[in-house]
Amino acid sequence: MASKETLAPHVEDISKALGDKGNGLGNEQIEKELREYIEVYRLKDLGAAKRSIVKKHGGNPADLKVAAGTVKTLAELSANEQSVDFLVKVIALNPKEVEVDGQKKKIHYGIIADQTASKSFTLWAEEAPFVKGDVVRVRNAYTKEWQGEAQINFGNRTTFEKEKDEAMPVVAAGGRYGEVRTLKVKDFREGESNVTVEARILTLEKREVTVGDGKKPVFSGMLADETGRAQFTMWHEFPLKAGDAVKVTGAYIKAWRGIPQLTFDERSNVEKLEKAKLPGLKELKAASVLTIEDITTRGGAADVCVRGIIIDVKPGSGLVLRCPECKRVVQKGACRLHGNVKGTPDLRIKAALDDGTGALIVVIGRELTEKLTGKTMDGYIRLMTELANSDAVRAEIMEKVIARPIEVTGNVTADDYGLMLIAQSAKLVEVDIQAEARAMLGELGVSE
Repeated sequence: MASKETLAPHVEDISKALGDKGNGLGNEQIEKELREYIEVYRLKDLGAAKRSIVKKHGGNPADLKVAAGTVKTLAELSANEQSVDFLVKVIALNPKEVEVDGQKKKIHYGIIADQTASKSFTLWAEEAPFVKGDVVRVRNAYTKEWQGEAQINFGNRTTFEKEKDEAMPVVAAGGRYGEVRTLKVKDFREGESNVTVEARILTLEKREVTVGDGKKPVFSGMLADETGRAQFTMWHEFPLKAGDAVKVTGAYIKAWRGIPQLTFDERSNVEKLEKAKLPGLKELKAASVLTIEDITTRGGAADVCVRGIIIDVKPGSGLVLRCPECKRVVQKGACRLHGNVKGTPDLRIKAALDDGTGALIVVIGRELTEKLTGKTMDGYIRLMTELANSDAVRAEIMEKVIARPIEVTGNVTADDYGLMLIAQSAKLVEVDIQAEARAMLGELGVSE
């Protein structure tokens, strides 16, 4: 719903265009009619609504002076809109030098917010008509799509009118460009925005993606601090390499299948830190030990270590057949993508693991399954053939791992069915029962 303040200049414009032909039509009635076009008839073109009202009352639409885009809140903006109006507060403003047609040009970029959302913008002008903290009424802005979001552009046709601070007393909190927050890796949550992170780059890889009609380099890898490890994606070529300690400002957190990861681009600030500022590579490359409760709170995690007890070995464990094309498990001779296929044999454990704070499914591949059980896949094939029982393999695996303490590392993803850890390493852990008992008694204050 457009605010009274947003519509005020357009109401005044209509009134002036009508002049004496308005027959005493007051601003209150003009606003009412304008709102009907926008909110009842859902006419998005404010200019068309203004012209209709002027014509209806016998005026000349050519006498309208104030350019009118579609009035929207920031949350309502979508990509590729040609003319939009809104009232916003300037949260951040930065100059930037770009090359256009072989010439250097100064522009500005930053963040604006209203009560509904916060968005990035680009101002294609050498001098900014506002400063950080200003409340501004913007007319005739346009949007483009950038990394799946609507990015706002202020061009030659865009006009600005400063308003009093009271016109925008509160802006959206918790949006992508809200208040600056300094986070540790363990605190990464999907949707966090405008975050500052100090971490060490563990790995860094470059690839190319298609953006529009051209190719764009994208960099990804792992970073870590003393609290954990996380994946990151970098949409700009900063001069970084594996091992660098960095401070990233103006990043945001996205998630893939529940795994939070840091994302930053040319609008972010990246500076190198002294190497001693963070633990060394060797120390940081050790997977973080997390409880399942911690992982549930995060929504997923990358390269973590979980210690618990296997409480169940699920159906689908043991010998399976996989599609030779996509490696999916074949059911009744058919792959859900490639139809009837001749499956290739594989070995796995799909188990429920409980650590006392929660439970998750852990999937352990052939090589690790052979190490845990002490038997090769060929040995399990012979066992199944000798006993003529397809469940024999799962039954033997259960005997060897059920109720056993285990330490597993890998990525934990999340979906509608819960958490799943794809094991990168796994080992059964021998527990000193007497030492555990003594430690427990000590915590309870009981002497032996």
